[in-house]
Parts: sequence; structure tokens; C-alpha cells
Amino acid sequence: RCAANGERYDRRAFTAASRDLPFGTVLRVTRPGRSESVVVRINDRGPFGDHSRILDLSRAAAESLNMMRAGVVDIRAAILRHGDGRRTRCE
Repeated sequence: RCAANGERYDRRAFTAASRDLPFGTVLRVTRPGRSESVVVRINDRGPFGDHSRILDLSRAAAESLNMMRAGVVDIRAAILRHGDGRRTRCE
């Protein structure tokens, strides 16, 4: 499976999907009231359907934030670096 930016999807990578942020944008994602945080890079598009959701995290990122059982949770996301929106070719 390829991500929307063209790279191969890797559930072990710390990546995320966003409807609006350019590919390559790096975010720090935290759960309010908790000490865990992860740094993810935007490489895919989504989430679609429910517009109250702003990001879909990779499995590795969600596991690091202890989100797997909870599913959808409140988060805070801070942009650390804006991406250039470049795409690659999936092989």
C-alpha cells in the first residue's frame, strides 16, 4: 500500500495523515493531561468523513500515545517544521 505522497506505507514509522497540511510537515502530537508525545511526519491524506478529526496517526505513533484501545482521542498538535508538499513514487 502506498501513502498519498507516493511512499510505501510503513505502520512502524511515525507518520500521520492530514487533509490540509503539506506532505513533509513535522508535528509534535500530545494527549492533553498526559506526558506522552510523538513527532510525526505528514505523508498521507485523511481522515475523511468526520471533520472533527484532524489527524490519522500511524500504528506506531498511536501505540506510543496509548491510543489503540481508546481509538479516537483528543490530541494537541504543534507544527515543528512546514513541509514542501513533495511527492515520491511508490514502488
